[in-house]
Formats: sequence, C-alpha cells, structure tokens
Amino acid sequence: MKHTKFSDLDHAAYINLATFRRDGREVKTPVWFARRGERLYVFTEGDAGKVKRLRNGSRARVAVCNVRGGLRGGWIDARGRVVDDAATVRDAYAALRAKYGWQMMLVDFFSRLTGRIDARAIVEIEPAGPSA
Repeated sequence: MKHTKFSDLDHAAYINLATFRRDGREVKTPVWFARRGERLYVFTEGDAGKVKRLRNGSRARVAVCNVRGGLRGGWIDARGRVVDDAATVRDAYAALRAKYGWQMMLVDFFSRLTGRIDARAIVEIEPAGPSA
C-alpha cells in the first residue's frame, strides 16, 4: 500500500530517511523529525552525507522506524531540500523542540557546548508528486 500523507507518521519518534547517491544507490538514516502541515523537518550536521545527497538531487523517501533504523511501516516517496530561509529554520526548530522537549534541549545544549550548533542544517521533506 502506497502512503501519500505524512499524518500517518505523527505517532513515531523516528523516521528512516532514505536519500540517493548520484549512482542511484540508496542510503538510509534514522532521524528525529517534526511535522508541520504536509512537510517534515529534520536537523543534521551541515556536512552530513544526506545534506550533500539532497543538494545533488531531491529524491528521497521516508518510513517509520526504530532508533536503529528497523522499519515499522511502509515507505513514502518524498522530495527533500536543505532549508536556507531563517524563518523556516526557526519554525522547524520550534516544531522539533515541541515534539522532543527535554531531549531536544539536551541535544541543543551539547551542540552548543561543542560548538557544532551553528554547523547544523535543516532538511525539509514533502510528499513526492504523482510523477515522482
């Protein structure tokens, strides 16, 4: 069964984000996410492989998973992009903090402590259209 909406993901703590290399090979990564409307937001290191892959092509897919990436649901075809807009970045972090609460605050604390918080990137994911 092909899913078309992200609302099915609301109960999940993790999604498996699959991005694609230039040669078409898939790379899967379990990540925290927050939904705003029909878009998902993920934070990651700015130089992470998924960021590089999404800058080369927007093709992606997501599925509910556990912390280790073990699937707990079907895949949803999607498109991803790295967000540059400051307002969207603020909204994405607000959604992530609302969802993960003290856990996100703890991650933010250690990211500030190590000086890596400014090197983060926000990825926006939307459902793929019928032609994707």
